Amino acid sequence: MPTDMTVNGEARRSARDPLTPLIDVLRDEFHLTGAKPVCREGFCGACTVLVDGEPTVSCLTPVGLVGGCDVVTIEGISSGGGLTDIQSRLEQGDAVQCGMCFPGMVMALSHFLAHTPRPSRDEVRAALTGNICRCTGYERIVEAALAVAAARAEVRR
Repeated sequence: MPTDMTVNGEARRSARDPLTPLIDVLRDEFHLTGAKPVCREGFCGACTVLVDGEPTVSCLTPVGLVGGCDVVTIEGISSGGGLTDIQSRLEQGDAVQCGMCFPGMVMALSHFLAHTPRPSRDEVRAALTGNICRCTGYERIVEAALAVAAARAEVRR
């Protein structure tokens, strides 16, 4: 039975078995390779996408559960194909080295900062729970998130 969904604003249909992990459909069928299948156990966060606006680990989510849902991947979070402010700040702050965690971090921070416009350092750290970075540690990532929040607050004034 096919699964219909919207992916990055486009109506898509997967013919895969409904129990197939969403990450496999995204990467193998839709050729959206930004989300990374690192642990395949749901604890590293590298495969995080937004499903109906909520961060979701796509390695543990059967594609059949996202029928009728809106799925946004790292490829779909920016308008016009450029980098988002979060991506730019992480890059400018040299916050990411190997890049495996980067898509999941960006997706988690995108959701978090959209809902928490003036976060504390501890709130940013808590928002990154479930996103593992084995290269850089987290201080530069936290600093980048706080800088994005501050810049957005300045624009809102």
